[in-house]
Amino acid sequence: MTDMDRVRAVLEQAKTVAVLGASLQPQRAGHYVPAYLHAQGYRIIPVNPLHQRQGESAWGEPFRATLAELREPIDVVDVFRHPGFLPAHLDDFLAMQPLPRTVWLQSGIRHEDFAQRLREAGVEVIQDRCMLADHRVLGIAPK
Repeated sequence: MTDMDRVRAVLEQAKTVAVLGASLQPQRAGHYVPAYLHAQGYRIIPVNPLHQRQGESAWGEPFRATLAELREPIDVVDVFRHPGFLPAHLDDFLAMQPLPRTVWLQSGIRHEDFAQRLREAGVEVIQDRCMLADHRVLGIAPK
């Protein structure tokens, strides 16, 4: 299976996307990428402790402080965090019950050790790709 075949399969099968580093600032990728995905029919669960403490919501869902709070099946965790911060999130990823099927590191985000630990736990990892761009390029139909 090619990388694009994997990407297509993830985008076509996913229904629920948790967004680590979701933002309320429209000019930030952590806002406009999940906004696009929501408009395409994905359920978006925003994760950002700053917005959670303020009781804010986005895309019809309250912000969660951490991934470990999620106790429902998550198809994809879309990550908008600097690669240097990823190891600090690893325990939260591994505490998710059930584990997400896929962790998607957005464009410019790669961390091989982090990705390997997730793969060892049975999680598929896509690195350095944009969900919005891939969704558009592949012509995935809205859900």
